[in-house]
Amino acid sequence: MLVAGAIVWAALLIRRELTGVRDEARRSRAIQILAAFAPAITDAEHDPKAFIIWQPMAESARRMWPAEFAALDAAVGGTFPFTAEQIRDAHARWTTEWLAWERAHDAEYKARIAAAEHDVAASGGAPLARARLDALEREKLDTYQRRYEEYIRIAKKLQALAP
Repeated sequence: MLVAGAIVWAALLIRRELTGVRDEARRSRAIQILAAFAPAITDAEHDPKAFIIWQPMAESARRMWPAEFAALDAAVGGTFPFTAEQIRDAHARWTTEWLAWERAHDAEYKARIAAAEHDVAASGGAPLARARLDALEREKLDTYQRRYEEYIRIAKKLQALAP
């Protein structure tokens, strides 16, 4: 009876120790996850495009280590590393940046085209001055189209990330 009691006691001690080891391993993984995503949080504060890179990785990590992410979610009071609100805010910031760029682009090219038109008028419509004006108008359109394509591509990806 005494031997059986000692065996049960030892088994309980071993079980408690194993539980402690598992809990410590879980806490250690949570700290490693926190450290791994610290650059993501910083990047996302400065660049809305960072969400496109980091959020899918966070979702994959969340599937691999759900308990650790649950602990991190509880610690930060939301979804770690990014909340749905942060992703929506990133989309809004991306759109705001686009609109600011669009206004600046338009103002820059209006001034440059006005100067080129002045040169055309001053030269009496010389072919070289006219060619410069045409090239400038193509450049304006090409620059706008490239930037707009990027804006749409990123905006769609940010929208897809928002739950």
